[in-house]
Amino acid sequence: MQQITIRGLDPAVEKKIRNIARHQNKSINQVIKEIIHKEFRRDHAPASSLAALAGGWTRDEADAFEQAIASCEQIDEEMWK
Repeated sequence: MQQITIRGLDPAVEKKIRNIARHQNKSINQVIKEIIHKEFRRDHAPASSLAALAGGWTRDEADAFEQAIASCEQIDEEMWK
């Protein structure tokens, strides 16, 4: 794998990266790789939690979802006797 050099990094950003590495007992390289992977995975991977979906639907998509699960909202009175 080729090497990438980052020049001109804002000192405050560098300090944060170093602090994360120190607190997580990881190398600076590993922390930066995780940040990069997290950023690029966001656009291509399926959501790993519902938080990633929050606010991501259009009104039409949300309405379609609500309509699709409407039958799940019905209570079967006979089951609860």
